[in-house]
Amino acid sequence: MRLSELQVDAYTQTLADASPAPGGGSASALMGAQGAALTAMVCALTLGRAACAPHHPLAEAARTEAEALRRRFLNVMERDTEAFLTVSAAYAMPKADEAERAARSEAIQQGLMRCTQTPLLMMELSVQALTLTAKLLGKFNQNAASDLGVAALSLRSCAQGAWFNVLINIGMLKDQTLSAQYRGQGEALLSEALSLSEQICQSIADLL
Repeated sequence: MRLSELQVDAYTQTLADASPAPGGGSASALMGAQGAALTAMVCALTLGRAACAPHHPLAEAARTEAEALRRRFLNVMERDTEAFLTVSAAYAMPKADEAERAARSEAIQQGLMRCTQTPLLMMELSVQALTLTAKLLGKFNQNAASDLGVAALSLRSCAQGAWFNVLINIGMLKDQTLSAQYRGQGEALLSEALSLSEQICQSIADLL
């Protein structure tokens, strides 16, 4: 069964098990999905308020985009666990002779690349969702201000959690050029995510 199809209690029990997957990566993606969902909710509450009529076109478009992002985060949650299992399978490959050791090493490196690309995608989605959320500032039903703030916090947590997963994987990559490329990409995304979330949270705090 897909992780996203589990009930909350079953998912958190699975997360609490001794098995390393699902772990922090899938939890980060779920935080991203929650952040996107909250942004969609704020849009829905804005559409339901006559006083917000001038903002309805923005809210309608943003709601559609936020819902699409929510689904993408859930898809990445599954992919994160799949990527980890690929690496685990590679570590379990035989290594009795030089040929087997070479094949095992290559499989591990390919798996680590996949395990790095997945959280980088989470970070990209977080920036997209935070950019969308920021567009709503001053143009939403302010009764839902705290919800928009939690959306930003959830998306920031997703980006930071994903960044930790990038770091742990690039530290095991043999290709230092690729490792540096991934690091640079992640640092840029993290900086953008933190800046956007801070902008949103400060704006929300000023309203409350």
